[in-house]
Amino acid sequence: MEARAQARFVRVTPMKARRVVDLIRGLPAADAQAVLRFAPQDASEPVGKVLDSAIANATNNHNLDPASLVVTEAYVDEGPTMRRFRPRAQGRAFRIRKRTSHITVVLETVEAAPPVKAPAKKSTSAKATAKAAPKASDKPKADDGKAPAKKAAVKKAPAEKAAAKKAPAKATATEEES
Repeated sequence: MEARAQARFVRVTPMKARRVVDLIRGLPAADAQAVLRFAPQDASEPVGKVLDSAIANATNNHNLDPASLVVTEAYVDEGPTMRRFRPRAQGRAFRIRKRTSHITVVLETVEAAPPVKAPAKKSTSAKATAKAAPKASDKPKADDGKAPAKKAAVKKAPAEKAAAKKAPAKATATEEES
């Protein structure tokens, strides 16, 4: 059974609300409430209210146990944007956008099953033998008569130039006479 709650025209930007909604998606309802209660973002308050409303809808309308509820869907849609003007220097006006959001949370009952562990990873040697077996049975490829592709030449960085040698000092007039 599914229970949903929606808050429309909430005065929080959708981008900020999505950060919070991503924290609770897929969590059990009680864990999601705990996460939202201690989340530092301001958007966690309206998202928490929507989650509480969805839990209340599940218990009152569908007689569901709150302990078995899981947040299956949680998303934020963009609402209308209120446009305001802020006066600036030299007669200019900058536009201020006050964005709104539509927050939706959907809860479903899930039987209390033990948490599913990730499947154990196969060892690399098992993968190597599994890959080698099909290749051995494949037919060897016929030579197309093409030469193997040449590798691109690697360009070396130019060597640093040696410091320029100073020219010998000019002979003075006294040295030239002797």
